[in-house]
Amino acid sequence: MKINIEGMAPDMIANNLTPSSPIHPGEMIKDEIEYRGITQKALASEIGLPASVLNEVLNGKRAVTTEYALLLEAALGIEADLWLRLQADYNKQVACSNPSFMARIEKIRRVAAFL
Repeated sequence: MKINIEGMAPDMIANNLTPSSPIHPGEMIKDEIEYRGITQKALASEIGLPASVLNEVLNGKRAVTTEYALLLEAALGIEADLWLRLQADYNKQVACSNPSFMARIEKIRRVAAFL
């Protein structure tokens, strides 16, 4: 949802800006566990995931699924919904930065405008 302020261009409002490169929620989880002094190996063991799988999530090579989010909520006390919203936002930013996908979207919008 874009914020509009009378007399100001929408692209000049910080809340309307899109980061130049999307930030995967795994990076935020990595920061959180580092801040708490928890190793990836210890967290993986605690939540019952192979360390390699957790590492892929933390390095943005694997999505934060509902199951992973719930496991993280149990271990870290941070609501699963937050991780899922961050993952959905990341996915949307990645899709919107794909020129061929956006061209496809625009083509659909042009066709739909005539229906």
